[in-house]
Amino acid sequence: MTKQKVWFITGASRGFGLEITKAALAEGNKVVATVRSKPEQLAAQFDNNENLFVTVLDVTDEARALTAAKHAVDKFGRIDVLVNNAGYGLLSGVEEASYEEVKQIYDANVFGLLNVTRAILPYMRKQRSGHVINISSVGGLNGYVGWGIYGSTKFAVEGITESMALELAPLGIYATVVAPGFFRTEFLDPTSLIRTAHVIDDYAGTVGEMRSFATQVNKKQPGDPKKLAQAFIKLVNSEKPPVHLPLGNDTLAMYREKTARFEKDIADWHAVITGTDHDDVRE
Repeated sequence: MTKQKVWFITGASRGFGLEITKAALAEGNKVVATVRSKPEQLAAQFDNNENLFVTVLDVTDEARALTAAKHAVDKFGRIDVLVNNAGYGLLSGVEEASYEEVKQIYDANVFGLLNVTRAILPYMRKQRSGHVINISSVGGLNGYVGWGIYGSTKFAVEGITESMALELAPLGIYATVVAPGFFRTEFLDPTSLIRTAHVIDDYAGTVGEMRSFATQVNKKQPGDPKKLAQAFIKLVNSEKPPVHLPLGNDTLAMYREKTARFEKDIADWHAVITGTDHDDVRE
């Protein structure tokens, strides 16, 4: 039997967050689950399980993140696993997104993640153990029409996690970035996915087509959220967790296609790429 751990999961009211909460509790762990409102509703779903502590947190509020972290440690004594799951999507051409729309998604998906991470890491550093898991996306590994702004937030999460993994390793703390593909959650519902008010006709054949596609595939995505949650259990129980964990056959296929294209670009432009050093450092 694996050792009981204390998980801290943001955005736990539905989707990935809810399924990961279910899986962690089913394995006998303790879970601090954060929601934006109505914590009693989530607690009731689990029959007020004594191993579950539900607290209100808007990740964009750093003061509340610090308070939530303290309450978690006061309740369960430690935090072993942080799952930065809270966030939302923005379907938009890059030019179509307003300053405020871009700022808001960065506040949630990037700065909110950093708020919670800064709140939790002091406790992990003190205990010299822990595992930070940041949820990215297939859109954080490759650019897509209509997903440039959203994907850029996830590209940021990828880079942040890679650096954290290097910085935290000497302290006994792991960092992993999980990049799910298209999973059958509420992500494409209007409550999770924002579509910009500004629409430019010139992008009808690209971004417009993606808007139609997103509507058509909602609730038909290939990924199973319950199986994703079980992957998280395996990840947390691993003796040597990876820095990167893409999930889904669609994600894996896309990434391999991207790296193949990248390698071709390198081969085609090799002389230019390798010809930019100063003469005194060239071989």
